[in-house]
Amino acid sequence: MIKRTKTSISKAILHKVGNKFNSTKNAFSEQELDFDEISYDLMLGYLLRPFGSLVESYRFNHHSNINLNEINTYATQLFADESNFIDISKHVVTHLFEQSNSAQIKTGDVLVCIFEDIQYDDMFVKAIGIFKIENRAEFFQTYLENNSYDLITQKGIPTKKVDKGVLILNTSDTEGNIILSVDNNSYDTQYWIKHFLNIKYPDDYNQHTKNYIELCKNFSEDVLKPSLGLQEKSSFLAKTVDYFKENEVINVENFKDDVFDDDKYKELFDDYKKGFETDHAVIIRNQFDVSESVLKKQKQKIKTEIKLDTNIQIKLDVDAPDASAEYLERGYDDVKKMHYYKVFFNEES
Repeated sequence: MIKRTKTSISKAILHKVGNKFNSTKNAFSEQELDFDEISYDLMLGYLLRPFGSLVESYRFNHHSNINLNEINTYATQLFADESNFIDISKHVVTHLFEQSNSAQIKTGDVLVCIFEDIQYDDMFVKAIGIFKIENRAEFFQTYLENNSYDLITQKGIPTKKVDKGVLILNTSDTEGNIILSVDNNSYDTQYWIKHFLNIKYPDDYNQHTKNYIELCKNFSEDVLKPSLGLQEKSSFLAKTVDYFKENEVINVENFKDDVFDDDKYKELFDDYKKGFETDHAVIIRNQFDVSESVLKKQKQKIKTEIKLDTNIQIKLDVDAPDASAEYLERGYDDVKKMHYYKVFFNEES
């Protein structure tokens, strides 16, 4: 989604956020961070690396007026004038503190940064980054004393991945600023996305593709698997992926004609789709463009294994929708009183 080859950090500050439910308080810095060369290079990669592979983006949300969204307000102020960077960063931490609505919410370090020249698509844009570091790791620190080396154990910030982070890009579409968010410590999924940032998915082809594939995954699990078994479930998912690969535009009616032989399951799919939209608060469009990047990511999450109670697994290729029907047969053995699968093949590899 983004590239950081030309990106630099122009401003950064570190605060600590507490939790009002366990009586820990915020602690604020009064000066910006002054990196040395080694820590700067390490920090830049540490903060931005998780965003390089993101496909979906978000937009700011508010139930009455988008201008009342706190983080949107602070971002707008910073994009217009960076002179109040330190004060605004404190407001960001205070707002995060106010969202600690249970003792489960972790305290931690909060980094607020301004990035220059982040590449998004073909544009180089400014961005505001907010990062919460919740987990610390133990490490050994060696030192020389009296001509001998010794070591002590210390705790610090691990450099592998950010716990929670958001990039607010200074570019927008008809729905507002483009926002990227990561949460690698999602013990409370509402805390970061909904309560602190108050962001939502945009109404675009990335989200349409994701919603529809998730609808199909859930339908295969809740409807097809109980009534027809794992083989038909996997076959349906393979046909779904194949349809998305072969068509640049998805038409729901054409999709049903392509993947269902029985009108009964077309009707079941329509009914399930209505419930899915209600339960997930989404709208499934009757026609939309396919996002190839989302399709690729979602395909990796589709599981087509048939796990048997005899410690044998059959893995079906999601990219070969006709293989299951042609080369795999399911039956019942009256002598052994057991179900079986018959697999046809030419060679083993």
